[in-house]
Amino acid sequence: MSTPTRPGSGRIPAGPPARPRSVRAKAPGKVNVSLSVGPARPDGYHSVASVYLAVSLFEEVTATTTAEPGVTVSLSPESTLDLEGAEIPLDERNLAVRAARLMAEVSEKATGVHLEITKRVPVAGGMGGGSADAAATLLACDALWDSGLSKEELAHLAAELGADVPFALLGGAAVGLGVGDRLSPALASARLDWVLVPADYGLSTPAVFAELDRLRGAEGIDVPEPTEVEAGILAALRSGDSGGLSHLLVNDLQRAAISLAPQLRDTLGWADSHGALASLVSGSGPTVAVLVRDAAAAAETVASLAHLGVEAHAVHGPVPGARILSDTLL
Repeated sequence: MSTPTRPGSGRIPAGPPARPRSVRAKAPGKVNVSLSVGPARPDGYHSVASVYLAVSLFEEVTATTTAEPGVTVSLSPESTLDLEGAEIPLDERNLAVRAARLMAEVSEKATGVHLEITKRVPVAGGMGGGSADAAATLLACDALWDSGLSKEELAHLAAELGADVPFALLGGAAVGLGVGDRLSPALASARLDWVLVPADYGLSTPAVFAELDRLRGAEGIDVPEPTEVEAGILAALRSGDSGGLSHLLVNDLQRAAISLAPQLRDTLGWADSHGALASLVSGSGPTVAVLVRDAAAAAETVASLAHLGVEAHAVHGPVPGARILSDTLL
């Protein structure tokens, strides 16, 4: 994979182009259809073997040139999430800000930029919402500054930001190995329908991995490094066989997420007793992904949960990765 050349120091110059410009991009959240986790490595990370599926819940980022240097960020009032109490940093800790700064390092025409993020993917929910923000930002800033990077070069930058960012760029379905960043596209042309049940709290991904290590250590369990995914999962994705897929869903992090948030058992139990084909915690949680037979079953499940006062979203996958939505001279 080629590495983009960094022409400057990464400082964003103050001067905007002749006319201000705004680029809007979107990128999808994801569900881990399967997630096998190896032991902790010396570098603190864990090797995984996972199947990612991009689903129709998108983050949007609007990147607009500014006369002042640097990167600023705000949350759009069009966000569909209830963001009250959500811990979303609006500084260098935000992955979108880091993505813009990284793009500036390789863009000869970089300017000051403001990022407006429209949040739709649950925050700290195990669905890669922050990674989707970063992927959308990379694509938007690439267009905004006429950087002309190839898909391969953008993917290289994405991998510098985090394991889930390259997949948010790619979309569709993919097998992830290593720390999840070694991606191989998987054939998955048939639609699969899901219901996502977010929680009103978040879970720290490092904390969930640490809890899995603790549980395994207490039980004296040694696990090998995962090197491949279940072939049956890939076959079910290819054919859109939701029934066959329902018997193969697995998430090694699920029991660690439940250990930290025992109330997840109630959501999983409700889904299993109300006609779900299968349910599992998505990634590190706490969002629960419920596999259903079709769009009608998804709508029925969402309505049933609404009667209980529980928020849920009907989504489907696979969907494409990051895309430009508009490019406007202001």
